[in-house]
Amino acid sequence: MSATTTYASVMLAAGIGIPVLAALNAALGQRLGAPVAAGTILFCVALLCTVVVLLLTGGATHLHKAADAPKHLFLAGVLVAFYVLSITFVAPKFGVGNAVFFVLLGQLISAAAIDHFGLFGAQISPLSLTRAGGIGLMAAGVWLTQQA
Repeated sequence: MSATTTYASVMLAAGIGIPVLAALNAALGQRLGAPVAAGTILFCVALLCTVVVLLLTGGATHLHKAADAPKHLFLAGVLVAFYVLSITFVAPKFGVGNAVFFVLLGQLISAAAIDHFGLFGAQISPLSLTRAGGIGLMAAGVWLTQQA
């Protein structure tokens, strides 16, 4: 299997997991009567999982480098917390499909901007007319799935 196929497969699995995560955590938040408690539990489980992977892969030897990293890079943690908490609050009221639709739309917009400008050290991939059309078709496809 080529690296491209492997990467695509991993990201497809991650994409499949996002709505499942949203539905599971929203249900937990409703069961607990506290969406923030559900988010806290999610992050505790996630921390445990990442620590296990970190230890198994030998990545712990690199943690000391975090002190020298630009502080704005740690905003990723704020963004993932915002996503988890917002989807946990919104999905039960708005529907998982509708919530994920807007998440996907936001991802398409921000990914195009990040790639176009090479933000945060990303590989530059200019937003050509063809690429913009493809993103538009993807957005239209996601929107169409919500119209049924």
